[in-house]
Amino acid sequence: METFTPAKPFAPHPGYAADREKAHRELEKEMLRGSIDTPLLPLIREWIPITHCFTVQCCCGHFVHDLEPDTENLVPPSRYREKINTVRYRLAYVAVCIQNNTPGRQMYSDLEELAADDPDYLQFGCADWFRERLVNTYCIQLEPERLKNKDSGVITMDEALHLEVLREHFFQRLAGIVRKHRAYPPLLTGSDRYG
Repeated sequence: METFTPAKPFAPHPGYAADREKAHRELEKEMLRGSIDTPLLPLIREWIPITHCFTVQCCCGHFVHDLEPDTENLVPPSRYREKINTVRYRLAYVAVCIQNNTPGRQMYSDLEELAADDPDYLQFGCADWFRERLVNTYCIQLEPERLKNKDSGVITMDEALHLEVLREHFFQRLAGIVRKHRAYPPLLTGSDRYG
């Protein structure tokens, strides 16, 4: 399935506040069901108070192979370093709906800058199927550049080991961006509301 397209410009989103509330209700249900990848729970919880963006969907990235065939497994590939040659990597990503206001545009810039730091493995853009449901939704993803338009692909064990390390740094840096934006004052009213 194709997931990634270049970032599109902001569009009007007059229902942003209602969409954010609905997304948070759905997120609460997903957390109770245990359907959020466990390693991402702290990051997603940190995101909740931010008023100028909200998470839509996420995945911590999965390494699937004959010894770990569960597509949702959380086992690092380094455990099978000498036993497996190729792995199907299911991309790590976070999709967020960003409000078209000053702090929202700063979030956009911060995510764009994060991706620019390692264009061989990080991409910032859109997924049309998200945007069709929810305007101003953007994705930051960790995947080899050659696979950026797919939600999974076959990679070598050496590349899987590299992605295992990159994934930790990716989510740490993303957590830093979230902490920065938690410090912004709420802007759900006033002339800057829809920018």
